[in-house]
Amino acid sequence: MSRISVYDPFAEVFPELFRGFFQPTRTQAGDALDIRVEVKEANGDYTVQAEMPGVKKDDIHVQIDGNRVSISAEVKRESEQKEGERVLRSERYYGSVARTFALPAELDEARAGAKFENGVLTLTLPRRAATASKRLTIS
Repeated sequence: MSRISVYDPFAEVFPELFRGFFQPTRTQAGDALDIRVEVKEANGDYTVQAEMPGVKKDDIHVQIDGNRVSISAEVKRESEQKEGERVLRSERYYGSVARTFALPAELDEARAGAKFENGVLTLTLPRRAATASKRLTIS
C-alpha cells in the first residue's frame, strides 16, 4: 500500500506562521507548563532566577548534583466558583513541571541558597573551591 502525503507549499516559506493555529488556545493555566530561567555569573557565584507564577513555595523542589541543577514543582491551578454561578468553561491545570540544566562548574551544595518571592525562585549557587591537583609518584 502506498503512502499519501499532503504537499504544503507554505511549510517551507512560513514554517512557524500556522503552527498551532488549530490547536486549543493557551490560557494562564497552560502557561504553567514552562519554567523560564535566567542564569547570571558574578564573583564566582551563579544566580538563577526561575519564573514560576502560581506555584506555592511548599510545592517547589530544588536538587543540586555536581554541576547539575534540577527544579521541579507541583502545579495546581483552578478557578473559583461563586454561589449562584453557572460554569460555562473551566480551565484547570494539575500536574508537575520540571527543568534541569548543567552549569560550567561544580557547585557547593552546602553554601547554596534559595528564595521564593512574587512567583520568582532565586537560587544563589556558589562554585565549589577548586581542588589542587596531586602528582603521583610512580614506584
